[in-house]
Amino acid sequence: MPKPLRIATWNINSVRLRLPLLKELDAALAPDVLCLQETKCPDEHFPLEGIEALGFRHVAAKGMKGYNGVAILSRIPFAVREQDPDWCEKGDCRHLGVTLDVPGGPIELHDFYVPAGGDAPDPAVNPKFAHKLDFLREVTAWGESRAAAPRRVLVGDLNIAPLEHDVWSHKQLLDVVSHTPVEVEAMGRWMEKGEWVDAVRHFVPADQKLYSWWSYRNRDWAASDRGRRLDHVWVSPDLQGKLARQHVHKPARAWTQASDHVPVLVELSL
Repeated sequence: MPKPLRIATWNINSVRLRLPLLKELDAALAPDVLCLQETKCPDEHFPLEGIEALGFRHVAAKGMKGYNGVAILSRIPFAVREQDPDWCEKGDCRHLGVTLDVPGGPIELHDFYVPAGGDAPDPAVNPKFAHKLDFLREVTAWGESRAAAPRRVLVGDLNIAPLEHDVWSHKQLLDVVSHTPVEVEAMGRWMEKGEWVDAVRHFVPADQKLYSWWSYRNRDWAASDRGRRLDHVWVSPDLQGKLARQHVHKPARAWTQASDHVPVLVELSL
């Protein structure tokens, strides 16, 4: 029987503040590997003891004080990919790569936190948006150079909702950062050049609404349901046939002290 491999991604929005919620996530989803973004925690303060108590014996983190940060928590042994680039030479802790030791051969796993891009979708007046576009250009070029590599998975808060039904209103959000045509086109190039498959939309047709983020600014987020799909799981073509299921854990948005993102899980039958 093929062994299932459950990989989840979650923008936790402070790993120390929301450490208790990892227990709820683990009980609900039982991931073998959990990739976090926006950990907001320098490595020396990462709550390793609490995470290991949940059964994640293999942990890698790349964090900084107050901002950004990524981490990979795993029940499966892995080796950290030390040679991956420092995007835009900023050292801002937005990517962590590992090689998982799993049946059928290793899997190359990448955890990304793409810059949000600020408010104005104009690189000439908004340095944050310019950084986002530069970041996307760099990862696309690098991804193209890695496209022939087998058994790859990329997850994370990519801060782009690419499809019409990845947002609550395509028309109203066309000039809002995360759904602008220039960002959508950039993500499309990243996927195309890297030969990536959208693992979640593999199961959910493009004409169905699908979100993973609901703003804190909306008090009754559940009633209005004005969401966006910012959190993604991609796989290389050789893993597409191994995809078994996906799950976006919307109940997590209602947890006490919830993140504005919810966990997204994909299961592979290896």
